[in-house]
Amino acid sequence: MSRDDLLSANAEIVGKAATETLKHSPDACYIVLTNPLDTMAYLTMKKTGLPRERVVGQAGILDSARMRAFVAMETGVSVENIHCYVLGGHGDEMVPLTRHSNVAGIPLRDYLPAERLEAIVERTRKGGGEIVNLLKSGSAFYAPAAACAQMAEAILKDKRLIVPAAAYMQGEYGLKDIFFGVPVMLGANGVEKILEYSLDAEEKAALEKSAAAVKDTHEALKKLVKI
Repeated sequence: MSRDDLLSANAEIVGKAATETLKHSPDACYIVLTNPLDTMAYLTMKKTGLPRERVVGQAGILDSARMRAFVAMETGVSVENIHCYVLGGHGDEMVPLTRHSNVAGIPLRDYLPAERLEAIVERTRKGGGEIVNLLKSGSAFYAPAAACAQMAEAILKDKRLIVPAAAYMQGEYGLKDIFFGVPVMLGANGVEKILEYSLDAEEKAALEKSAAAVKDTHEALKKLVKI
C-alpha cells in the first residue's frame, strides 16, 4: 500500500492509541511515526487536544539521515562531515534542500555534479519504497527506530537539538493548519522552536507542491474522522 492507502486503517489505530495513552500519561510529548506521517500527527494533536509543542512527527530526521548516507557513499567522505536537510511532507514530494546541505561546509551543489546530486535526491525520496522492495514483506524499522530514539533523547535530556521534523504550522513558511516537515528545536517542552530558512524561488515552489499533497491527505482524513 502507498502511505495514503494506509489512511483509513491507521487513523482508527492512532486515534485510539493517542487518546487512551493520554489518560495514563497526561504530560507526555508524542512522537508520531505511523504513515501517512504528517496526517497522523495532525490526527494525534486534534484527538488529544494537546498544544502543538507536544506533538511532533518523525519524518525529516529519517529522510535526512538517508540522504547523508547516500552522499557519503557517493563521495567517500565520512557521514559525520555531511549535513543534509530534507523538509516537506513525508512522501514522494519531500524536499531535499541541496543548497543548504553540505559536505564540511561546502554546499552539495558545489561538491557534486548536478546529475549525481539529482540521483541522490531521487533516491532519498524513494528510500522507503526501496527498502520495502528489498524486504519483500514489511517496511523499514531500524532507521526509523534510531530516529525516534534520537528525538526522544533530545526531549528527555532537554538537548534543544535542531532536526527536521513534522510540526504544526501556524503561519511559518506561509502555511497554516497542517503538520509539515521543517527544522525544529527539540527540548523538554517538545517543539521549542521552528526555524525558518531563507528559500529561493525553486525551493519555495517545491515546498508549496509538497504542502498541497499534505493538505489533500488532511482533507481526506477529515472526511473519515470527526476532528
